[in-house]
Amino acid sequence: MTRLSIGLQMYTLRNETAQDFLGTLRKVAELGYEGVEFAGYGGLDAKALRAELDGMGLKSLGSHVSLARMLEAADDEIEYALTLGNKYLVVPWMGEEKYATEEALAETCKQLDAIGAKCAERGIAFGYHNHSFELQRTFAGKLMLDYIFDSVPADRLQVELDSCWVHNAGIDAAAYIGKYKGRIPLVHLKDMMREGDKANTVELGKGEVDLLAIAAASKEAGAEWLIVEQDVCQNPPLESVATSIAWLKSNGLR
Repeated sequence: MTRLSIGLQMYTLRNETAQDFLGTLRKVAELGYEGVEFAGYGGLDAKALRAELDGMGLKSLGSHVSLARMLEAADDEIEYALTLGNKYLVVPWMGEEKYATEEALAETCKQLDAIGAKCAERGIAFGYHNHSFELQRTFAGKLMLDYIFDSVPADRLQVELDSCWVHNAGIDAAAYIGKYKGRIPLVHLKDMMREGDKANTVELGKGEVDLLAIAAASKEAGAEWLIVEQDVCQNPPLESVATSIAWLKSNGLR
């Protein structure tokens, strides 16, 4: 079995891309990341961005797009993603009104199903990315995240698991990954350290998350990409993502 590809969620470098979008992407490529997961495109035309990525030897592995945007402009997002060569469009979060009651969550699942069907028609896989709250609430006797994935067929909704937020919710992330074997192409690899009641994201290998177990479970489950993300960096973000990929290389994961 080949190793997983290593990508970076560009939200980590949101301040840098706001100043120099393409220059920041070049630095990511130079650090050795193989792909990026976008959280916005810097206002660039899809064809122009694709040409720049190709020149850098960097793949566009997917994009985070809000549920509201997918509901109002899925066709535009799909077309842009196809031009970039994306395989995945992922909803990264949902507001509390989308799951305030079981009825609200059931309606949200219908929306996810409809978007997933539209994506599938064009050859794009649609996914959902979790935080901790989906693993801290139950509906119909199920964890909210399981309720979502049980409600929408796998061919219309794939799992992008943020393993750090699973850990933060008090669940064994490696074991939870195994639950979705064959349906979990993307895994966010992230570390954290608790300070009292606060959880701070830190560079890979600097915190408490069992990253090697998560990487092994991801490979066993058939994942394609391990995606580095650090929500808030205590050091300069480019320094942080350099530290994280150095850890991956030192542990044979890149």
